[in-house]
Amino acid sequence: MQPLIDHIQITVKDLDQAEVFYDQFLPLIGFDLKRKVKAHIAEHDFDVIEYAHSNLAFAITSPRQAFKDEKVHRRKPGSLHHLAFRAESRVEVDRLYEALVSINAPIVTPPRLYPEYSPDYYAVFFKDPDGIKFEMVCNKPE
Repeated sequence: MQPLIDHIQITVKDLDQAEVFYDQFLPLIGFDLKRKVKAHIAEHDFDVIEYAHSNLAFAITSPRQAFKDEKVHRRKPGSLHHLAFRAESRVEVDRLYEALVSINAPIVTPPRLYPEYSPDYYAVFFKDPDGIKFEMVCNKPE
């Protein structure tokens, strides 16, 4: 067995606001909006928007009413700390950074080397509207 991820589903506070962000972000990393589907899952009381790709499905989900006012914090037990996508080159990381700036994504740190992680670790960190942290990383030598 290979440790490959089939899909990721993240609960967001405001599905409509998140959809605007993910409709802009996910095509930057290869998702085709023509493969986006929306559904209401009555038995679990949530709405979901799934972005399909041949390598990974990524979905955003509405919160349960009881949790809709909770603040997202990546250091809570059970929370997603951050999600990193692999880039093929540092140029690709830089190109994504410029695109993220153009869509007003909150940038945590612009692209730079992180030698504390590994000698060739080059990444940009950013957040979605709920504060969920993402990373685009290239771990190849220049």
